[in-house]
Amino acid sequence: MFLDQNIFRKRYFLSLLFAIGLVVSLTLEYSNIPLFNSAAIAQTQSAEQQMQQGVDRYSAGDFEAAITSWQSALAAYQTSSNVGRVAIASENLARAYQALGQTSEELQYWQRAGSAYQQLGDRLQVGRMLVEQAQAHSRLGQYGEAVTLLCNVPSETVCAQNSALGSIESLPDSDQIGEVAALGSLGDAYRLLGEPDRAVPLLNRALMIARELQKPDYLVSTLNSLGNAQVSLAQADYRRAVSSRQIEEEQEAEEFEARAQQFDAEALKHLQESFSIAQVNGDRSGQLRALVSALPIYFRFGQTAERASALQEAISLIATLPPAQEKVYASIDIARFVQLTDDSVTLLTERQCVSQTIDPQAQALLEQAIATAQQIANLRAKSFALGELGHLYECQGNYEQALTLTRQAQLTADQELGARDSLYLWQWQAGRIFNLQGKSTEAIRAYEESLDTLDALREDILTAGRDIQFDFRETVEPIYRELVKLRLQQEQPSVLTSVRSQNEENNVSRVLNTLDTLKLAELQNYFGNDCVLTALNEVDINSASNVSDAAIFSTVLLNDRVAVILNIPTQSITGEKQTLQQFEWIKGENNSYVSQDTATDVVNEYRKGLENLIDSIPGAPLGGYDPTLAKQLYDWIIRPFESVLEQNEVQTLVFVQDGIFRSAPMAALYNGNQFLVEKYAIAVTPSLRLTDLETTDRQQLRALALGLTQRATVDGTDFPALRYVESELQAVQEIFPGSIELQDENFTRERLEQTLETDTFPIVHIATHGEFSAEAENAFLVTGSDPAQPNQKLTINILDDIIRQTSSRNPIELLVLSACRTATGDDRAALGLAGIAAQAGARRVLASLWSINDQATTEIVSEFYQGLVNPNITKAQALQAAQKVLIESEQTAHPFFWSAFILIGNWL
Repeated sequence: MFLDQNIFRKRYFLSLLFAIGLVVSLTLEYSNIPLFNSAAIAQTQSAEQQMQQGVDRYSAGDFEAAITSWQSALAAYQTSSNVGRVAIASENLARAYQALGQTSEELQYWQRAGSAYQQLGDRLQVGRMLVEQAQAHSRLGQYGEAVTLLCNVPSETVCAQNSALGSIESLPDSDQIGEVAALGSLGDAYRLLGEPDRAVPLLNRALMIARELQKPDYLVSTLNSLGNAQVSLAQADYRRAVSSRQIEEEQEAEEFEARAQQFDAEALKHLQESFSIAQVNGDRSGQLRALVSALPIYFRFGQTAERASALQEAISLIATLPPAQEKVYASIDIARFVQLTDDSVTLLTERQCVSQTIDPQAQALLEQAIATAQQIANLRAKSFALGELGHLYECQGNYEQALTLTRQAQLTADQELGARDSLYLWQWQAGRIFNLQGKSTEAIRAYEESLDTLDALREDILTAGRDIQFDFRETVEPIYRELVKLRLQQEQPSVLTSVRSQNEENNVSRVLNTLDTLKLAELQNYFGNDCVLTALNEVDINSASNVSDAAIFSTVLLNDRVAVILNIPTQSITGEKQTLQQFEWIKGENNSYVSQDTATDVVNEYRKGLENLIDSIPGAPLGGYDPTLAKQLYDWIIRPFESVLEQNEVQTLVFVQDGIFRSAPMAALYNGNQFLVEKYAIAVTPSLRLTDLETTDRQQLRALALGLTQRATVDGTDFPALRYVESELQAVQEIFPGSIELQDENFTRERLEQTLETDTFPIVHIATHGEFSAEAENAFLVTGSDPAQPNQKLTINILDDIIRQTSSRNPIELLVLSACRTATGDDRAALGLAGIAAQAGARRVLASLWSINDQATTEIVSEFYQGLVNPNITKAQALQAAQKVLIESEQTAHPFFWSAFILIGNWL
């Protein structure tokens, strides 16, 4: 069973983006309540009484009353300029606001306390206050800010002097309490940034110090954090196993699963130890945190008895907690676990209905959560509790009650800026409920409101941690796709309509613009923190398609059906630019809709057939290739539009592909007589708004040509020698005089960077092994080696950084990657390749979907470059001409040799 722990956490702070849930706060001992001692000199008896009264109220769980007392005391201390007592009162207030979940206010008081200690010259307390501020930033989802405060790493081993760890480590006397808190907080921040591999060593260091201190509170917190980091490692490997199975790498999938289970086992051991220590010391919050973290592992391991025991114990603990944010979120977490009664659930998504009946315990937990959130005036927590209860009624089919609760969740989230991050969830939920009620107009409006809210959170998506970015497919992408389906169902397929380029929109045009926004969001999600994408064409899809005479094909994958949309630029009788538009649902046998799963299977088998050289027979028709699936895809995608393409004398087809279609080269589609590329020039683009459609000067073209001919080994993986790369690079130099070549040991990241900084190259040609995977950080090119340095991985994000540093001054017109491969069946890997043009700052990219390692690569590159210098044809036509040369040769007629190359981005 694969049960994603994040689904029970991510809603609580910034649901999609700032997943923190029941964050383990490595509370510093010195700031526990009470925080003053008998040596402190009271400025007034009244202020001291207010301080003590606040302590009593806090201990009783009355946090708001405690705040009132401490604010009165703080005002008195400020009046009397008692800086020491200002610091302590500020700490107390920060802790009380933390209990209420009012993190912005909490942060302000930590900063005030830090300033007071700075004024007193107390370096130890200054360092500790930085730790507390970092924890508050993490609770706000600002993990990068937290890392900066905690370490601000100038190197891999030493933290900056002005950071929390740097300050603590530079003290003349050791501050182990501050150090364990700082290390633990830094580990948590890295985990939440999606870097659990960096988190685990830090947390192990923190655990070692905590064991030396023999402080139960620190052991409980650190063990819990370490367990959560190991769970994150497990989840990453479970996801990799899924990706491996998609590309039929069963052995690799089993290895990932085995490693994931080992991480889970280690995590469970640490969480159980955390629970035991908390239990011995009467730490109910610590016990609850450990149980909530361990429950997903019990589900994955199928440990039914342990799961049931943990659930009941957690429910009992919740009842003993004072009214606080932690109690609300724990109740929501546990309510969802209670609803999970089916052990056959293999993958649980954010809005999946796990049961059509509402468990009384789950309902009681959520109703109590609503009441508690109301009591502590925590609007964000209240909105999540209301929304979750509404979701249970949605699953039950009680749509009126579901809608009532969902609207209450919306209103609650909309009352406070800090709670609005959850608003999109409830707008989406309302849209689903309206749709289930058959109210399409209301549903569409709700979906649009949800996407508008998400658009306002766009910058937050860019800073989300990797684990949270993976949730994009469960918590964001469905909103776009469900809206697209609703709109398409309002229109008739197979009808050719005319749409003016400006000031006119129908449902299909709106669908295209929604899809284009989704493409932008997908790419930002894939590339993550390092992604900086800016729409180059802030125009509607109809205007964008009128920039050239190319026909734009857009594929749309929905769960139960697949659509193809065609846009063709044309002119009216009066000469006004307009767009002809038509969409079709792909139909299969018995005129039934082709599902996403069926389309995926066909595309995968089509792609495998293209790469299969076993059936290649030089001189045979099509080089021995079996075109059955190529013809099926042609019938699906192209044939319904043949007449309109011919009537409008279209010469170029541009594909904006969706999902698995990104991994399928359209050039090899077959109509029964010829391949598609024999009739049309072909290009792909991830998004028209990300495509710079300016034409370029082709005079004085020169290239920076880099390549690897030798066998290479990177991270234990062997890559064979590329014996034809040398002739490929020579061809580049012959066609573009003045080009520079960096081969083998001269092809390093440093040389690439230096050369681009000192010279100008419209073309960067890289002939080396490259792989695109489901995770952007694992998409890479292999560089050369010398005796002093082995082969290295040049990640796409690093390549992006290098190119962007120079492209602002001297834009790169063309990036060529001639030996890359994208795994069959992995649509996220294909997304990476589709997005490289946008990410790497080049106007267009010519890339291979698989490595050919044959003289054919040199031939197709040479032919393409010779066409490139011809100003009378487009780049897409240059590639078409090169591919046709290989098709006409008996030795290279099989699509393996020529269809791997795709032109991404500007095709003009």
